[in-house]
Amino acid sequence: MRIYFIIVFITSIMSAHGQQSQWIQYEGTNGPGKGKHVVFISGDEEYRSEEALPMLAAILSKKYGFTSTVLFAIDPSSGMIDPMVLDNIPGLKSLESADLMVIFTRFRELPDDQMKYIHNYIKAGKPVVALRTATHAFNYKKNTSGPYSMYDFKSTVKGWEDGFGRKILGETWVNHHGKHGHEGTRGLIDGVQQDAKNPILNGIKDIWCYTDVYTVRKLHGDCEPLIYGLSTSGMTADAPVNLNKSVMPVAWTNTYTGPTGKKGRVFTTTMGAAIDFINEDLRRLLVNACFWAVGLERQIPEKADVDVITEYKPTMFGTDLFRKGFYPSKFELK
Repeated sequence: MRIYFIIVFITSIMSAHGQQSQWIQYEGTNGPGKGKHVVFISGDEEYRSEEALPMLAAILSKKYGFTSTVLFAIDPSSGMIDPMVLDNIPGLKSLESADLMVIFTRFRELPDDQMKYIHNYIKAGKPVVALRTATHAFNYKKNTSGPYSMYDFKSTVKGWEDGFGRKILGETWVNHHGKHGHEGTRGLIDGVQQDAKNPILNGIKDIWCYTDVYTVRKLHGDCEPLIYGLSTSGMTADAPVNLNKSVMPVAWTNTYTGPTGKKGRVFTTTMGAAIDFINEDLRRLLVNACFWAVGLERQIPEKADVDVITEYKPTMFGTDLFRKGFYPSKFELK
């Protein structure tokens, strides 16, 4: 009898695990984004994209009407979120119905049956919004000559030099320009951005981030810098800027052309750790960018409401410091 109850207990646990969804979706309410589907792809070991993207998705869905699907790096053995798993992001098929892909991954090496959905999305020339480590979103260490190896951040494939980052976004991973973990980023807003009339900048007045400035070479393609950043000599918003270091673009737009000839809009920022989004104007920048990317720039508010939907207490960045033991259902809205 005791063995029977043990078997029943184990079976119930396994059944509960099997019922856990591997991603989440927020249905859009009324708003300018109604009818638009945004797919958010998280998966980085360091900057807590698994916390930042559900928060942004909820704002877009509940305040502006977009339907949002949020994907995660999942441990296939437990079904739990685990950013250290580099080769599994279930649910990428949802890109087939996506109007926008928001990507925040780092050094992923996805299997072909998952990566094909990202590739097909890019082939269709659809819009992309990219955060922080998306400049080095992919790293093919094993399948170095596979059909999607040109997405590698160090790709040497002709026409795809430096991979997805350089080809689509405008830059790949180069280096830390600021001192990582010791210097933050001060966004230079007034009078510095090259395109002050771009509606992506509506309501943007003050950006400071815990993450450091990335090195950016001459941006590739049709890139237009929107915000430059200076390193701050310290990890607080009132820390002085480090004038010994040059400014770097920290947010820009780009376009790329898919094989069909369709041009896709791209917005990239090298800011964006989960803890950076404590800054209201950084949240506003990303919301505005999503509007712009799907062609709704005329409907970007003068000052978008970006108050978080639920309590937001992000984890500080750091490798393998993610909150363990959670299924995607943790981010469902009650």
